Amino acid sequence: MSYRSIIITCEHAGNVVPEKYISLFAGTEEVLKSHRGWDPGAFEVATGLADQLHAPLFSMAITRLLIEMNRSLDSAALFSEFTSALSPNEKTTLIAEFYSPYYHSIEEVILQSEKPTLHLSIHSFTPVFNGTPRFVDIGLLFDPASIQEKEFCVRVKKMLDHQLPEFKTVFNEPYKGTDDGIAEILRKKFPGSDYLGIEIELNQKFAGTPFLMRIQEALCNAIRSR
Repeated sequence: MSYRSIIITCEHAGNVVPEKYISLFAGTEEVLKSHRGWDPGAFEVATGLADQLHAPLFSMAITRLLIEMNRSLDSAALFSEFTSALSPNEKTTLIAEFYSPYYHSIEEVILQSEKPTLHLSIHSFTPVFNGTPRFVDIGLLFDPASIQEKEFCVRVKKMLDHQLPEFKTVFNEPYKGTDDGIAEILRKKFPGSDYLGIEIELNQKFAGTPFLMRIQEALCNAIRSR
């Protein structure tokens, strides 16, 4: 099945803390700068893809440590150790202020787009997690039960392997494509005939280097190819 429209999202585009919440993060500058606070390199790639593919871009510059945009509302990880002690009313305010408008905007565009809609959620991951190196450069995350998502990722991987033979592109690593996240959330709201949700994970070792632009260009070429 060929997609008819594309949208790009980047849930961890920045590590901004709104002024009224600054007191919650006193002395945590290094944590905010780390992979725990945001996804370095992801927004640059998301912006480049959106520009080249003429696709709408949705991004969240607020740090994931305030509220995790890539989790469902009932997830225990929705609020971090810095916000988990907030009152129920304060948490409801955060959801109403940031989470709900973000998802509502994306869902509205999907509803109004030509079907099926291809959703690319751009993320990055730390090259070393809990002391263990990750030997992955590009991860293509999808639902293995979706023939359309699998076929799309197989084609993209084939083209990336050809264009970037020195890079290791893998399926559903370093996370599973069905883990709790924006694609899985939206799959539950839209049928597979209308929606393909693909998460692209990039190794943060490429952030701030020329390799990131090479990856973006290769991804763009692969996605353009029908």
